[in-house]
Amino acid sequence: MASVSQSKTSRLKVREHRDRLRAEGWPPIRTWMADVRAPSFRAAAHRQSLAVAASARASEDQAFIDAVSDGGDE
Repeated sequence: MASVSQSKTSRLKVREHRDRLRAEGWPPIRTWMADVRAPSFRAAAHRQSLAVAASARASEDQAFIDAVSDGGDE
C-alpha cells in the first residue's frame, strides 16, 4: 500500500521553525509597527515634528540627522 504524502501547513512549518530557533537559544521576538496611514499616526507625527522644529536645539538636531543620513546624493 502506497503512503500518501501530506504537505505541512504553514502554521506547522512556522511552529517547527520557531521550535528550532528556541532550541538554539534564540528568544521569540515580536515587532509592532505603527500604521502610517492612520490619521492618528499622521497627527502625532506632525505634532512631534513641529515640537522638534521649535526646540532650542533644532539646528543641532538637524545637523546630526544630516551627518548620519545618506542623503541620496550618491
